[in-house]
Amino acid sequence: MQLDDLYRRVIMDHYKNPRNRGTLEDEAVTINLNNPTCGDRISLQMELEDGIVKQAKFTGEGCSISMSSASMMTDAVKGKTLDKALEMAEKFSGLMKGEPVEFDEYEDLEALSGVNKFPARIKCATLAWNALRKGIESSK
Repeated sequence: MQLDDLYRRVIMDHYKNPRNRGTLEDEAVTINLNNPTCGDRISLQMELEDGIVKQAKFTGEGCSISMSSASMMTDAVKGKTLDKALEMAEKFSGLMKGEPVEFDEYEDLEALSGVNKFPARIKCATLAWNALRKGIESSK
Protein backbone atom coordinates (compact mmCIF):
# COMPACT_ATOMS: atom_id res chain seq x y z
CA MET A 1 0.00 0.00 0.00
CA GLN A 2 1.36 3.40 -0.94
CA LEU A 3 1.54 6.28 1.50
CA ASP A 4 -1.09 8.26 -0.48
CA ASP A 5 -3.51 5.34 -0.18
CA LEU A 6 -2.89 5.11 3.55
CA TYR A 7 -3.46 8.84 3.96
CA ARG A 8 -6.70 8.64 1.95
CA ARG A 9 -7.88 5.83 4.21
CA VAL A 10 -7.09 7.84 7.35
CA ILE A 11 -8.96 10.87 5.99
CA MET A 12 -11.99 8.80 4.98
CA ASP A 13 -12.02 7.00 8.33
CA HIS A 14 -12.22 10.34 10.16
CA TYR A 15 -14.87 11.55 7.70
CA LYS A 16 -17.07 8.45 8.00
CA ASN A 17 -16.40 7.88 11.72
CA PRO A 18 -15.76 11.36 13.11
CA ARG A 19 -14.28 11.61 16.56
CA ASN A 20 -15.84 14.12 18.96
CA ARG A 21 -18.85 14.94 16.79
CA GLY A 22 -21.61 16.42 18.91
CA THR A 23 -22.18 19.17 21.43
CA LEU A 24 -21.11 19.81 24.99
CA GLU A 25 -23.74 19.98 27.70
CA ASP A 26 -21.82 22.24 30.05
CA GLU A 27 -20.83 25.83 29.50
CA ALA A 28 -18.35 25.90 26.65
CA VAL A 29 -16.52 28.30 24.38
CA THR A 30 -18.39 28.12 21.07
CA ILE A 31 -17.05 29.32 17.74
CA ASN A 32 -19.02 29.18 14.49
CA LEU A 33 -17.11 29.55 11.24
CA ASN A 34 -17.83 28.91 7.60
CA ASN A 35 -15.94 28.75 4.37
CA PRO A 36 -18.06 30.72 1.89
CA THR A 37 -15.92 29.46 -1.01
CA CYS A 38 -17.25 25.91 -0.75
CA GLY A 39 -19.95 26.01 1.92
CA ASP A 40 -18.13 24.16 4.71
CA ARG A 41 -19.29 25.19 8.16
CA ILE A 42 -18.25 24.21 11.66
CA SER A 43 -19.40 24.90 15.19
CA LEU A 44 -16.57 24.12 17.58
CA GLN A 45 -17.20 23.83 21.31
CA MET A 46 -14.43 23.61 23.86
CA GLU A 47 -14.39 23.18 27.60
CA LEU A 48 -11.34 25.07 28.82
CA GLU A 49 -10.21 24.73 32.41
CA ASP A 50 -7.03 25.93 34.09
CA GLY A 51 -5.34 26.58 30.74
CA ILE A 52 -6.15 23.12 29.36
CA VAL A 53 -8.52 21.96 26.62
CA LYS A 54 -10.55 19.53 28.73
CA GLN A 55 -13.02 18.67 25.97
CA ALA A 56 -13.57 19.59 22.32
CA LYS A 57 -16.52 18.72 20.09
CA PHE A 58 -17.79 19.89 16.75
CA THR A 59 -20.81 19.86 14.51
CA GLY A 60 -21.05 21.02 10.95
CA GLU A 61 -21.26 20.13 7.32
CA GLY A 62 -18.67 20.03 4.62
CA CYS A 63 -16.34 18.06 2.46
CA SER A 64 -14.29 15.09 3.62
CA ILE A 65 -11.23 17.31 4.11
CA SER A 66 -12.92 19.85 6.41
CA MET A 67 -14.81 17.29 8.48
CA SER A 68 -11.87 14.90 8.86
CA SER A 69 -9.62 17.82 9.81
CA ALA A 70 -12.14 18.84 12.50
CA SER A 71 -12.25 15.26 13.78
CA MET A 72 -8.46 15.04 13.93
CA MET A 73 -8.07 18.49 15.49
CA THR A 74 -10.56 17.87 18.30
CA ASP A 75 -8.91 14.55 19.06
CA ALA A 76 -5.41 16.02 18.95
CA VAL A 77 -5.96 19.00 21.28
CA LYS A 78 -7.92 17.31 24.08
CA GLY A 79 -5.87 17.35 27.25
CA LYS A 80 -3.35 19.82 25.83
CA THR A 81 -2.52 23.21 27.29
CA LEU A 82 -3.82 26.20 25.37
CA ASP A 83 -0.24 27.09 24.41
CA LYS A 84 0.38 23.55 23.10
CA ALA A 85 -2.91 23.62 21.16
CA LEU A 86 -1.90 26.93 19.55
CA GLU A 87 1.53 25.48 18.78
CA MET A 88 -0.16 22.55 17.05
CA ALA A 89 -2.30 25.00 15.06
CA GLU A 90 0.88 26.76 13.92
CA LYS A 91 2.45 23.44 12.92
CA PHE A 92 -0.69 22.56 10.98
CA SER A 93 -0.53 25.92 9.21
CA GLY A 94 3.06 25.08 8.24
CA LEU A 95 1.93 21.70 6.93
CA MET A 96 -0.60 23.48 4.71
CA LYS A 97 2.20 25.67 3.35
CA GLY A 98 4.19 22.59 2.39
CA GLU A 99 6.69 22.84 5.24
CA PRO A 100 8.10 19.56 6.58
CA VAL A 101 6.23 18.99 9.84
CA GLU A 102 5.86 15.97 12.10
CA PHE A 103 3.08 15.59 14.61
CA ASP A 104 4.50 13.43 17.36
CA GLU A 105 1.40 14.26 19.40
CA TYR A 106 -1.09 12.99 16.81
CA GLU A 107 0.24 11.37 13.65
CA ASP A 108 -3.12 11.19 11.82
CA LEU A 109 -2.72 14.90 11.03
CA GLU A 110 0.07 14.08 8.61
CA ALA A 111 -2.55 12.43 6.39
CA LEU A 112 -3.65 15.94 5.41
CA SER A 113 -0.17 16.85 4.12
CA GLY A 114 -1.20 16.38 0.49
CA VAL A 115 -3.87 19.07 0.74
CA ASN A 116 -1.24 21.76 0.11
CA LYS A 117 -1.07 20.56 -3.50
CA PHE A 118 -4.65 21.81 -3.95
CA PRO A 119 -4.74 25.49 -2.88
CA ALA A 120 -8.54 25.65 -3.03
CA ARG A 121 -8.77 22.89 -0.41
CA ILE A 122 -6.42 24.50 2.13
CA LYS A 123 -9.29 26.60 3.51
CA CYS A 124 -11.26 23.39 3.99
CA ALA A 125 -8.47 21.81 6.03
CA THR A 126 -7.77 24.91 8.14
CA LEU A 127 -11.38 25.81 9.01
CA ALA A 128 -11.44 23.84 12.28
CA TRP A 129 -7.96 25.06 13.22
CA ASN A 130 -9.03 28.68 12.68
CA ALA A 131 -11.99 28.03 14.97
CA LEU A 132 -9.60 26.60 17.57
CA ARG A 133 -7.41 29.72 17.44
CA LYS A 134 -10.41 32.02 17.64
CA GLY A 135 -11.85 30.09 20.58
CA ILE A 136 -8.62 30.18 22.55
CA GLU A 137 -8.11 33.88 21.83
CA SER A 138 -11.67 34.69 22.91
CA SER A 139 -11.15 32.86 26.21
CA LYS A 140 -8.15 34.95 27.25
